[in-house]
Amino acid sequence: MATANALIARIDAAEPQFRVAPNNIDAEQALLGAILVNNDAYYRVSDFLEASHFMEDLHRRVYEVATSLIKAGKVATPITLKTFLGDQDLGGVTVSQYLARLAAEATTVINAEDYGRTIYDLAVRRNLITIGEDLVNVAYDAPVDTSPREQIEEAERRLYELAETGRYDGGFQRFSDALTQAIDMAAAAYKREGKLSGISTGLIDLDRTLGGLQSSDLVILAGRPAMGKTSLVTNIAFNIAKAYQAEKQQDGTMKTVNGGIVGFFSLEMSSEQLATRIIAEQSGVASYKIRRGDMREDDFYKITEAAREMQSIPFYIDQTGGISIAQLAARARRLKRQRGLDVLVVDYLQLLSASAKKGENRVQELTEITTGLKALAKELAVPIIALSQLSRQVESRDDKRPQLSDLRESGSIEQDADVVMFVYREEYYLKNKEPKPGTEEYFKWQAEMDQVHGKAEVIIGKQRHGPTGTVQLAFQADITRFTNLADEDKLPERIGD
Repeated sequence: MATANALIARIDAAEPQFRVAPNNIDAEQALLGAILVNNDAYYRVSDFLEASHFMEDLHRRVYEVATSLIKAGKVATPITLKTFLGDQDLGGVTVSQYLARLAAEATTVINAEDYGRTIYDLAVRRNLITIGEDLVNVAYDAPVDTSPREQIEEAERRLYELAETGRYDGGFQRFSDALTQAIDMAAAAYKREGKLSGISTGLIDLDRTLGGLQSSDLVILAGRPAMGKTSLVTNIAFNIAKAYQAEKQQDGTMKTVNGGIVGFFSLEMSSEQLATRIIAEQSGVASYKIRRGDMREDDFYKITEAAREMQSIPFYIDQTGGISIAQLAARARRLKRQRGLDVLVVDYLQLLSASAKKGENRVQELTEITTGLKALAKELAVPIIALSQLSRQVESRDDKRPQLSDLRESGSIEQDADVVMFVYREEYYLKNKEPKPGTEEYFKWQAEMDQVHGKAEVIIGKQRHGPTGTVQLAFQADITRFTNLADEDKLPERIGD
């Protein structure tokens, strides 16, 4: 009993200590006063400051009403605001008196933006506290159907959203500023290898048609099985990572000047299988030999040398299968913030799941996925290359070159994509039609095979900012390598012909 009394006495004697959320009421009052005196002050903060950023409830209401009046083309003053705020008692001061005092003690409009930034920064800190508290509370008492991984991804999403919203660089800009940016982009393209406005794929003819991979574009690469779409996107991704060069900026950040940092979501193949393909391509040793261990000593030397050279390239693989578009977005944001990101690859589209409830229409689910990928490309300001399957109706046609209508659940894919490309190899189909050796049909078939052997077509079916058409590439099936096709008229002149 004595112990209990001692504890009670200690509690009573202790001074209550409360941690107050970060705020600056003086800054809020100064900004609101400046707006009430001169409504031009509002336009200095309106592109990033919202009513929810104010700590004091009355200040939120004042800012909301002032915003509504100014947007309606009316004047926001203590007199016009009084009508909408009532006249309740604020501890001996009425609302009218409080507004009049704000206006009377207002500072110059010049400081309005600084006050707005102070209010916004403090609101961000309060939001960080809220996210942290929610993370702790959910971790203590999590719903049965929520896994820890989902909690982490939700926290990452909220943090990234908080970091990316409310920037101060929005709104209108002078045309001269836009011209400067355009010239800077042109200068960067001039300095970049290949003279491209976008990121080079490492394939000259494809770059010439696309202008490189453009920032914020969603690029769909589709094809039937065995056409080599995974090989092509792997070649492109590795070419970009291998060419990566960056310059350090004055603020200490790194700016990519050539190539890029690549994130690769391999939903179908494991990271080891993907690495084997790349090693085969770079070393020139067939991938089936690598898998079987059927190599000579010089072959093993080639693959170890290739692996050594590839150790330092910025190529990051996520091999998790069956993830949702929300999970993919969270992981891409994390990679962008932690290591940087210039190009994102998704292999392949139909293996992603949407957040929609199970049992919903697959077309609607794919619509959510493609819309989410396009939004992610814009949010991260990077090109996203997503592979897609084609429907079987291709096989029923005599000319098996794919078309936009062949995309599975094609509506949303075709609509959301900035570029749609198809991989097609005539050699694959012709090889399966081999007639009986020695016949006239066989010699005719052999001649056709010689024409298409080792060749592939990349058919550009849609390009929002450029022409459509077909690009010819060389393909070495044993090492899954796509390369530039040697054009006869581009080769050096042969002596003795």
